[in-house]
Amino acid sequence: MSQERLIGLKCSKCKRVNYITDKNKKLVTRKIELKKFCNWCRASLVHKETKI
Repeated sequence: MSQERLIGLKCSKCKRVNYITDKNKKLVTRKIELKKFCNWCRASLVHKETKI
């Protein structure tokens, strides 16, 4: 069985899930944080991993 799981990336300001990606849970154990563009806030902000 594959270890890849879908996760959402949630904006740290408005708390909306703007991006969906996958993560290999065997290789990456910590939570993902990426600086991405939020269409609702109209700015590049940190997006944190969340469950879908």
